[in-house]
Amino acid sequence: MLINKTKGKIWNGKVELADTFFRRLRGLMLKSSIDYALVFILPAETRINASIHMFFMLQSIDVIFLNSSREVVDLKRAHPWRIYIPRESAKYIIEAPLGVAEYLNAEIGDEIDWKVEEGRKAVPSPVGALNKINIKGSKSAISLAEPKPKLRGE
Repeated sequence: MLINKTKGKIWNGKVELADTFFRRLRGLMLKSSIDYALVFILPAETRINASIHMFFMLQSIDVIFLNSSREVVDLKRAHPWRIYIPRESAKYIIEAPLGVAEYLNAEIGDEIDWKVEEGRKAVPSPVGALNKINIKGSKSAISLAEPKPKLRGE
């Protein structure tokens, strides 16, 4: 769900995180139907890192750019095959189906928050399987699961 804390508006749709390089790279490209919002968590708060492209998008979307305080710094109705750069630096980008920004009554300066469904968790591998892998001589780390991203207030 997406929450406009400034205006008390809630969009009860599904929200997913794009919190890794590959999830941010994939984004919503080539999706024939977009029925959820995708929150991009960027490594740094800048205008250039927050720029988006709409190459290989099959439909238009609403885009909300947020700073590190989760305040709206720019809003766009993004159309396929275009590039968008926010007016101000952004740390988070919300890509959502058309109409979500209007439904939230989102404006510059509003504070937007989100909640991700609990179903998206990494599943750890059984310890027995890990013991069969010979990694004693390895000098690099191996990660088989991503940690659950921390939500605001945890």
